Amino acid sequence: QLLEVIGKNKVIAFYAEMGVGKTTLIKQLCHQLKVVDTIQSPTFSIVNEYLTQDNKKIYHFDFYRIENELEAYDIGVEDYLYSGNLCFIEWPEKIVGLLPKNCLKIKIQTLRNNKRKITIEE
Repeated sequence: QLLEVIGKNKVIAFYAEMGVGKTTLIKQLCHQLKVVDTIQSPTFSIVNEYLTQDNKKIYHFDFYRIENELEAYDIGVEDYLYSGNLCFIEWPEKIVGLLPKNCLKIKIQTLRNNKRKITIEE
């Protein structure tokens, strides 16, 4: 259902507090997209590249550890974001100035009984 909303958007930013489920949601989306690689949070590598069954690339970023946008710029984040490949971004608030204007924003909140509320902004 979420993939239908994502549609043709290529850069998806996930906003949530630590431990709310950003990586879990991204893993689920990757499974639905038929990723053949192991899906894990790129906390230490900053970016993971996954391949789907039909050889499409998906980039998964975790900017939690970076100090500023310059660090992201130095790893070539703009090349990834404008590659035309799907990009899932955790902690996008660390690189606000580098995000494309057409970035889809997904906000996840924890509710009572350990449920989640997902809000989508284009």
